[in-house]
Amino acid sequence: MLALQATRPEARVITAPPPAHWPFLYPVCPPLPAGPVIIRADGAHRAFENHQTSNTRLVTTQASYLMAEWDAALAAHGDAWLVATVMRGPAAQHAEEILRRRGIFAGARVEESTSGVSGSTQPVAAIAAHEEDASGDATRDLLATAFRDADPAVRLRRCVEALGHGRTAPALMATASVCQEVNDLAGAARDLDEAIALAPAWAAPRFERGKTWLRLDDMEQAAAAFRAAAERLPSFGGAWGNLGATLGELDRPAEALEAFERLLALDPDSPQAMNNVGVVTRELGRLPESEAAFRRVIELEPNLAFGHYNLGHTLFLQGRYQAAAAAYGQGQARDPERNPVQGSRLAMCRLATGDAAGALAELQRAAGAMPREYRRQLLADTSAILWALVTHKPELAGWQKVHDWLKAELSKLA
Repeated sequence: MLALQATRPEARVITAPPPAHWPFLYPVCPPLPAGPVIIRADGAHRAFENHQTSNTRLVTTQASYLMAEWDAALAAHGDAWLVATVMRGPAAQHAEEILRRRGIFAGARVEESTSGVSGSTQPVAAIAAHEEDASGDATRDLLATAFRDADPAVRLRRCVEALGHGRTAPALMATASVCQEVNDLAGAARDLDEAIALAPAWAAPRFERGKTWLRLDDMEQAAAAFRAAAERLPSFGGAWGNLGATLGELDRPAEALEAFERLLALDPDSPQAMNNVGVVTRELGRLPESEAAFRRVIELEPNLAFGHYNLGHTLFLQGRYQAAAAAYGQGQARDPERNPVQGSRLAMCRLATGDAAGALAELQRAAGAMPREYRRQLLADTSAILWALVTHKPELAGWQKVHDWLKAELSKLA
């Protein structure tokens, strides 16, 4: 703060709205005066406090989303900065990406203070950053309290109470998020459609609507909603990631790859984004690109079992069976559950390298204690891979013994 003020002494310093209110404000950034502006926000970690589970978490309580909103507002102004302080403990619990310097936070200037005060100074020209709105602030206090509660039923009751003070887009979206949490998808859809009608340019309710479409297994509508969110806030990686995943489910790999590449541009060190690029390029038959992506995943997250598994699959498709077996083996070594599907693929790699005995032993281990239908499906899939392998390598030694075992086991499960 002090350093920034020293370089821009003419800047007006204003106070941001209370961070606990940020998830329930639209827009989050108040109207800014012309000229250089420094916006100060102490205790910004309060914006991210949310005790929902990760898959239902309200998007506006996510640090990457809120900072994308702030970033867009500051860029539109052209001469404004946000100076925010957070406490390490709450940030580690609710906004780990800040501490890991991931995504939008990679370019932020971060300074740590052991005294608990960072850049403390009197404003040069402090003004109110937002109009006083006592009733609105009371409603936002109620919503913030709701999302800090561990009980979804309490959270829903407080959100409904907040709606009683006014059916604003933020209050509707917050209530819809909790409706999804308690599996009231019809209520969530109704409230989100109303929020979208009230704030058609806002990315957040579009993103939340995409989540409801996913729950309803309507991938076309989900993709449209996530695309609408991404178009309205292009710097929010979550929208591109969900769009890519949904397009992948729709078997539209080229479009999915475009979405994942947008996410990767925002967060180049994301193992998940890189893994998705690897999967889609493999589906498109671009195996060298897929291999490079998975090797990068392993570099970023060496203990991620599925990074090794995915590399093994790509190497297998290239006919590099020894290297594929090594990659699958690395995955199994890091996988506490020893995924049986991946174990069966390791078995096929060993068979392809000429180790028929090792392949059969690995396959028997992988298909051991499994539910009947799951075991039948696994063995049927493995049998199909075996026939494809034999077709490609008719001289393969020892395959008949593996085939005979598979045939006998499948007959028992018929």
